Amino acid sequence: MILTPAQIEARRRARALRTKQIAGNAYLWLLLVVLYAPILLIIIFSFTKSKVFGNWTGFTFQLYQNLFTGYDYNAQVRVDPNLYRAIAFTFVIAFVAALIATILGTLAAIGIFNMRSRSRKVITFLNSVPMINPDILTGISLFLLFVFLGISRGMTTVIIAHVVFCTPYVVLSVMPRLTKMNPNIYEAALDLGATPFQALRKVLLPELRPGMVSGFILALTLSIDDFGVTFFTKGSGGLETLSTFIYADARKGGLTPELRPLFSLIFLTILILLVVMNIRAAKQAKK
Repeated sequence: MILTPAQIEARRRARALRTKQIAGNAYLWLLLVVLYAPILLIIIFSFTKSKVFGNWTGFTFQLYQNLFTGYDYNAQVRVDPNLYRAIAFTFVIAFVAALIATILGTLAAIGIFNMRSRSRKVITFLNSVPMINPDILTGISLFLLFVFLGISRGMTTVIIAHVVFCTPYVVLSVMPRLTKMNPNIYEAALDLGATPFQALRKVLLPELRPGMVSGFILALTLSIDDFGVTFFTKGSGGLETLSTFIYADARKGGLTPELRPLFSLIFLTILILLVVMNIRAAKQAKK
């Protein structure tokens, strides 16, 4: 069968397209493997009691039992109590900082949205700067600020620091909801006799709730994950979060085995939360 030049060109383009698709899919799968293989290994080796990561000694829930009871029945010793203090401090700081950042970020987003176009662009640009800055730069800057002001570092300074770097992300989460909202709803509420606070509470906040929830979860995750800012603002009073505890633990030559089930539980919790949020978002989009 003799092909025309047009048919030859069409087949050549089809082969090139298939090659690009195969290369793109291979790259995507390679990226996913690199990202998730270490997490998968942590989850797998959380079901063995070996203290050395990578050494499989048989399937068991021993590490999970140690984590929840605080006692290593195999070695007949208590699990490091500093781990539990670090977990408590981590989640207390993360929850408080995320809550404050959500409130401040929501109010800031409303204020930015109601600015004039030029001012809005300037403030939006300034809001993006802390997100681009490396954590170490933010941490050192806040450390020097606290030293200059004579503020003793501890939980309060860590919470303030976490609020500072989490708030811009909340602003970024809330702004799209404001752009989609009908701007006349708020004015209509005022015309019908509502006070500005009532209009904010009963009209604006219900419309912004999905963005606020997303911003809160993002701020909570960032706070739990942070090391650089926490390290420079926690002081020397014995305050440790999970990130700083892991850093100190690794410098001793290894990691506490109970961290493996802890990491697995945190990862699975966040994964389930994201799946639920995506399902709810898909259902709302259909409506």
